[in-house]
Amino acid sequence: QVQLVESGGGSVQAGGSLTLSCAASGSTYSITCMAWFRQAPGKEREGVAIITNTGSSGSVLYADSVLGRFTISQDNAKNTLYLQMNSLKAGDTAMYYCAATWRYGCFSGWQRAAGFDYWGQGTQVTVSS
Repeated sequence: QVQLVESGGGSVQAGGSLTLSCAASGSTYSITCMAWFRQAPGKEREGVAIITNTGSSGSVLYADSVLGRFTISQDNAKNTLYLQMNSLKAGDTAMYYCAATWRYGCFSGWQRAAGFDYWGQGTQVTVSS
């Protein structure tokens, strides 16, 4: 089992920045990919960014809506995930969730929430204008 705990959410003005953290514990050796999702009221949960835990530098993918503004990263032990969010917009307002999976081929259809097995409790990000 894997446990995920997010932190770092808050309320900021448009154009501001926030960095989210996700601490992973338990059977972290089994994780192949970790990702950030977000869900706004009345909308489906959408994938924001994903990173693989294989390789020395890893590989990342971003949703078009955040490309160039958000950066996903992890530490050397692969036990802490980060999402640096810059140039925040009102449309970024959502509950942000950390997710992890043990599945291989996790980059395929990565924006499907059903493809992930472990989830954090979520942290709220509110961007005001």
